[in-house]
Amino acid sequence: MRRVRRPTVLHRHPADGEILRLGLPALGALVAEPLFLLADSAIVGHLGTPQLAGLGIAGTVLATLVNLSIFLAYGTTAAVARMLGAGDLRGAMRQGMDGCWLALLIGVVTLIAGWPATGWVVSLFEPAPDVAAHAETYLRISLLGIPSMLFVLAATGVLRGLQDTRTPLVVAVAGAVGNVALNIVLVYGLGLGIAGSALGTVIAQTAMAVAFARVVVRGARRHGAGLRPDWPGVRRSFGAGVPLVVRTVSMRVALIGATVVAAGLGTAELAAYQVAFTTWTLLALVLDAVAIAAQALVGRALGAADVDTARSTTRRMVQWGLLAGAGLGLVVAAIAPMYARLFTSDPEVRSLLVAALLMVAVMQPLAGWVFVLDGVLIGAGDGRYLARASVLSVVAFLPAAVAVARSGVSGAAGLVALWAAIGVWVLARLVTLAYRERTGAWLVTGAVR
Repeated sequence: MRRVRRPTVLHRHPADGEILRLGLPALGALVAEPLFLLADSAIVGHLGTPQLAGLGIAGTVLATLVNLSIFLAYGTTAAVARMLGAGDLRGAMRQGMDGCWLALLIGVVTLIAGWPATGWVVSLFEPAPDVAAHAETYLRISLLGIPSMLFVLAATGVLRGLQDTRTPLVVAVAGAVGNVALNIVLVYGLGLGIAGSALGTVIAQTAMAVAFARVVVRGARRHGAGLRPDWPGVRRSFGAGVPLVVRTVSMRVALIGATVVAAGLGTAELAAYQVAFTTWTLLALVLDAVAIAAQALVGRALGAADVDTARSTTRRMVQWGLLAGAGLGLVVAAIAPMYARLFTSDPEVRSLLVAALLMVAVMQPLAGWVFVLDGVLIGAGDGRYLARASVLSVVAFLPAAVAVARSGVSGAAGLVALWAAIGVWVLARLVTLAYRERTGAWLVTGAVR
């Protein structure tokens, strides 16, 4: 009797071409923001340890603001992809425009509310006075770029839903290169210090938003979608994104909690954690390239009522996620000592950073699996379950984080313990998402879930 071999990453699968076509270019758009922060870390790190630690706090706050609005990209991708699968291009662009207007509205409100609250937000981390001053400077200037940053998220979601990840790649690469050049000139050439780093990033983000606006407006006109805000549509976009907001808030609670614990370990530990966390974020988004393909392909398949393709593509993307995670983990472990030298000349911070990076490396295969399943369920529009699963994962993480904070350990042992607690969170996410994927309850077909 002939055995039927299940596809592995060594044997081609019908979805491989589309996964690669969407996933590889998606890397550029996905890693844009972490590349901004990594470039800032490398440049600011050589100004001094207090500056690097201040950037760690400001970066965490900014990442939280952006991630609270990540539904602008993820929700828009799923909605546009479903419309595309159902053959309604005008409706797809209309939903995309609604998402872009919502992004601008949220960005302006965030800027107005966040500017006067900068000092208070930084104080919540209880940093040393010199660290707090640098954090406030970077955060206050960076808030000016929030509207542009959120618009980039929404516009990227529109293009992903239309199965176009190449345009976001071009814009992201140009933005990242421009950001590095601007920061070097402003920080060192003009002597603006950490303020110059923040200003350079704001300029780069604004230029990216302008480039995306031209592409989206052109597409809307081509398919007959209006450019003016459709406020009922904008409200529907926000309502559909609320479960993803809950999901993101839960995730940010875990990550902010980890930063608070790191701040309690000491300034050197916080500085090392900041670089390790930014690296983790970069790796997560590299792995999320497969998840972006999942959002677009699963959304399109379900919009076209093709359940078999949605299931088969999901299984294949899980295989790619595991392989990519294992590969990234090996690379990080191998280059950790050399990599740490890029960010600081402080021997203590370097040693701590290597220990943290090794923990980051160990967790990458599980992370790859988690991010793919997350993308699948987002593409399916299964936001309510994702919200519940995220809350449960944080409930599992918080006791582990509290235990680290109360243990009294510091130095390398403290950082390793903190990353082990983050590992508990990753494992809890995997269990909840894998369970949902197996039930098949997410396989709802049609243009609108």
